[in-house]
Amino acid sequence: MTTSRRTNDFLVGLTVLVVTVVLVGAVLWLKQADLGGRTRRVAVRARDVGGVALGNPVVIRGVRAGRVESIALGERGWVVLTLGLERDVSLPADPVVMLAASSLFGEWQATITDASAVPPDRDVRAAITEARTSGDTLPGAVLPDIAQLTTVAGRLAGDVAKVADRVQVAFDDSAARELRESIRNFAELSAVLSRTVTKQSAQLDRIGTDVQTGLRDINLAAAKLGAVSSRIDSATSRGELQQVVQNSQQAARELLATATRLREVAGDVGRTQQQLSSAVAQADSLFTRANRGDGTLGRLVNDPALYQQSDSLVRELRSLVADIRKNPRRYLNLRVF
Repeated sequence: MTTSRRTNDFLVGLTVLVVTVVLVGAVLWLKQADLGGRTRRVAVRARDVGGVALGNPVVIRGVRAGRVESIALGERGWVVLTLGLERDVSLPADPVVMLAASSLFGEWQATITDASAVPPDRDVRAAITEARTSGDTLPGAVLPDIAQLTTVAGRLAGDVAKVADRVQVAFDDSAARELRESIRNFAELSAVLSRTVTKQSAQLDRIGTDVQTGLRDINLAAAKLGAVSSRIDSATSRGELQQVVQNSQQAARELLATATRLREVAGDVGRTQQQLSSAVAQADSLFTRANRGDGTLGRLVNDPALYQQSDSLVRELRSLVADIRKNPRRYLNLRVF
């Protein structure tokens, strides 16, 4: 009987010992106690931690690398988190901590990432910049959760609804008619522009052809100019250009002398013209007086009796000459001694 009772006491003690060990192991497992010193601790500084709680996972590049071990209020309103990370995990070059919800059921996590991978949100970047400090403490910030995004989306939906109401009020029947009229005018303007572009395209084609012709002429002129330049170069090398220049200078001097002589001749012609004008004026005056019958010439010109006497005198002279030819001895008496 004594042996049986000792056996029962042993079994009870062993059971209690095993239960105690299991309970201690379970508590240590639930608390994720670091019995072998396989973790290292990193401090995080942030203004707010959102819904982060003790034991929430710490993720690096999508892989769980530790957990949140403590959350405490620091000085000047800062919140300090202690993260327990595995020792073989390497941090990014410029590590920052993003606190965000990991699911729709209120679970949160701390994500360690590089500062270049921070979302382009002005508030988040400002919070990271503000939380930076000297030392090994990492800056942290809270990303907007689903509730905040839903609130923002609701506010945006309300704003869109207000804008839609205002647009509906603005676009009444008259506005719709004006809009249709504007569209019709725009269609007419487009047609006019199309016709104009078609006409201008034809003109542009002609202009392009003219430009090509002009370019060909320019090329020909350039070729001729090159040939002339070559000739001038060859003439310069043989001294012909200097001879041409000298001849041109001599011709210029002779042309200058000729121009001087022409100026003198022009002066003489001017004086002669003046004299001729004076003679013409005098002749005109003489003819005018003769036509009026003034003077001897006027009487001779305007007296018909003088014309008749002159005519009879000419007839008598003719008859006298005829008679002299017929009877020369009557008028000429020649004696030879």
